[in-house]
Amino acid sequence: MKDTIRRLPDAEQEVMQALWACEIPASRQDIEKVLFKTHTMATTTLLTLLARLCEKGFVKNEKDGRKSMYTPLVSQQEYLAARSKNFFQNLCGGSLSVFANALCDSGLSREDIAQLRELLERDEL
Repeated sequence: MKDTIRRLPDAEQEVMQALWACEIPASRQDIEKVLFKTHTMATTTLLTLLARLCEKGFVKNEKDGRKSMYTPLVSQQEYLAARSKNFFQNLCGGSLSVFANALCDSGLSREDIAQLRELLERDEL
């Protein structure tokens, strides 16, 4: 995992989530199809956000004829792990009990907590 993965603004994060859901490499149209299921965004806005993600090193843009094809350079797992580590260290002070309480207070159901317990007991995390 890359140690320097920084938090993305919400709009850029939404674009990354759509890209991660696409078959890679993905065209702008592929990303729009996924993104527009839950978010309304002008094509020009999407292109601006993709350009920013390229500048930040999250996405690679390659030309395929006249079409741009986008490939994530940071996986969803890498991003989530980095953000979780940041949350744990900065907001929870590295305290496991504070982290666990925050997780439980976040609205997880008893079933979610039981599933988490099972994953920990089976050493699947």
